[in-house]
Amino acid sequence: MATSPDDPFLLSHLAEVRAAAVRIGPYVRRTPLLETDVGVVKPECLQVTGAFKARGAFNAVLRLVEVDPGLRGVAAVSSGNHGQAVALAARRLGVDAVVVMPEDAVPTKLDAVLRLGARVVNEGVTIENRDARFAEVLTDTGYAPVHPYDDWDVIHGQGTVGLEVAADHGEVTQVVVPIGGGGLASGVTLALKALVPGVRVVGVEPAAAADAAESFRARRHVRRPAGPTLADGARPAAIGARAYEVLIQRGLIDDVVTVEEAALAAATIVVWRGARLMAEPTGALPVAAVLAGAVTSGPGTVLVVSGGNVDPARGPELVARADPTLVQAGLGLGLRAPGG
Repeated sequence: MATSPDDPFLLSHLAEVRAAAVRIGPYVRRTPLLETDVGVVKPECLQVTGAFKARGAFNAVLRLVEVDPGLRGVAAVSSGNHGQAVALAARRLGVDAVVVMPEDAVPTKLDAVLRLGARVVNEGVTIENRDARFAEVLTDTGYAPVHPYDDWDVIHGQGTVGLEVAADHGEVTQVVVPIGGGGLASGVTLALKALVPGVRVVGVEPAAAADAAESFRARRHVRRPAGPTLADGARPAAIGARAYEVLIQRGLIDDVVTVEEAALAAATIVVWRGARLMAEPTGALPVAAVLAGAVTSGPGTVLVVSGGNVDPARGPELVARADPTLVQAGLGLGLRAPGG
């Protein structure tokens, strides 16, 4: 939807996103834009810890330390990427970290959180009960919470992705982002709608976890437990309250589309082989939307590949589950050099 450049809501959040960019600058990478035949890719799979989550985690932990220089520790709940980001931020800033993770979390993500020095609580933890277990950990430790998506400091950190897109692509007309809890989508939307009036922002989630799409269509906050999906980062049963305000209540996101698992598997292979980027399935959601025809890509489109923390051993599983027609179509697109 079109937005006014002097909207007080957007301007106040843009100021916070800009402050976040300065705050996290020494700790994260400014990822490039790579031009491909399916659109311009923003490869957050090249980010510190392999995902955009480092932006929000560093902004939130840095803010906590600013308020309380004697901060003892932070706690997070995560399927993996946010946990890694919080663990790294805590280690860099000299505070303890504990991360609540589902018992069936991707092993490579669990190992990464442990290697970064955080304590992990995962015994008996499921997607359904992890928030309750997180509350228990907060009570037991007294640590400060760093929510993966329902936290303004986290959202403003993720919004720096949109800030960079607006600065680096002078003719951007559409940005396509994965949606899990909605932190990335709402942060990117806040920044872009303030800076590029008329830009379209489209969210993508698995059809097996279509709570955001249902919320968008119904204009109400829908909770829908996720079914099995390759996109482990998109499994929250509902977007956060803050994301709901930004995306649905204020109507700032232009569309939310879904993709089937066969398209998601195909897109992951296409990104690996065609764009030479190690994306995880959640990160490949925007590419899946293009391959499946749910999103029309053009020269002004930016596809945010949100993360790349995937176990290469999953390759055979992805090949088995992929739509071969979409794989061939995607690989036939090829990779062009910028400006080519």
